[in-house]
Amino acid sequence: MNEFLTVLTAVLPVFGIMAVGFWLRRRGWLTADADQSLMRLTINLLLPSLIFDSVLDNAALRRPENLLLPPLLGFGMVAVGMGVARCFTGLAGTTTKPEQRTFVLLAGLQNYAYLTIPLCLSLFGSGTTGVLFVHNVGTDLAMWTMGIAVLTGRGAAGGWKKIVNAPLIALLCALGLNFLAMFFHPPAPVLVAGGIVLTGLHWLGQSAIPMALILIGAIVADHFEEARGGKAARIVLASSVVRLAIMPVLFLLLAKFFPCSTDLKRVLVLQGAMPSATLPIVLARHYGGDARVAIRIVLGTSLLGIVTIPLWIRLGERLVN
Repeated sequence: MNEFLTVLTAVLPVFGIMAVGFWLRRRGWLTADADQSLMRLTINLLLPSLIFDSVLDNAALRRPENLLLPPLLGFGMVAVGMGVARCFTGLAGTTTKPEQRTFVLLAGLQNYAYLTIPLCLSLFGSGTTGVLFVHNVGTDLAMWTMGIAVLTGRGAAGGWKKIVNAPLIALLCALGLNFLAMFFHPPAPVLVAGGIVLTGLHWLGQSAIPMALILIGAIVADHFEEARGGKAARIVLASSVVRLAIMPVLFLLLAKFFPCSTDLKRVLVLQGAMPSATLPIVLARHYGGDARVAIRIVLGTSLLGIVTIPLWIRLGERLVN
């Protein structure tokens, strides 16, 4: 029970910060006009700073298997998730093509960043978090290729280019510096200057996740009313079966039996426990999906995830260990 409470106390602050963002929006203290600039700040500065802070001097990322396998598994499990979700479009009561395509993407794609990263930092530390960032390269690629193809029914339509962004560039640079650190020993003045820079990056990186969670909470507040009525119950039920029941089992089996490092096994456990990703709400609006279906899936699986996430993580820890 104490171990379960440890996981629960790592989960609840994440949802608590999202609730703060929800409240700030409803109070009018955080307006929609500020969203775009704050998101740009998070993606282009704060998140890259967190990546540098987690990757530099990370011994786990000097092992080749932690550089090659994580992106492949990230991409592959999104494909598996969408395949499983496609089998449950009937249970969800989705009838139109936009509804079905949105369901497949949202139920098949886990929240792989802004919910997973703080939990990974809290439970496993920066070593495993660095492996998580590498894993997310494959997941991100899957979202911008397969995900866009699913939503449009035509193809990626250039969506794959979205993966070339500030976090990816920061990750590649940090991985290169982390590798060179094994062979290059800089003089004392460089070490002092580097320490100052790293301290600044650490402080900036610590701001990335709270800022992102507040913004997610604000976006949820904007669309909360849209989740009501219609086929909401069936959509939430079907997506929860896929995202919170079937996929966690598949992720845990992979973590248990696939020959990989302990850090990657922990990443797989975390990924399996996650609810649906939030960014596809925006993608559904932009690429011809059904935003209302997306909102229902995200809200439903996230609220249920408060209960299921600690259970799956605790079970996964036992299996991996």
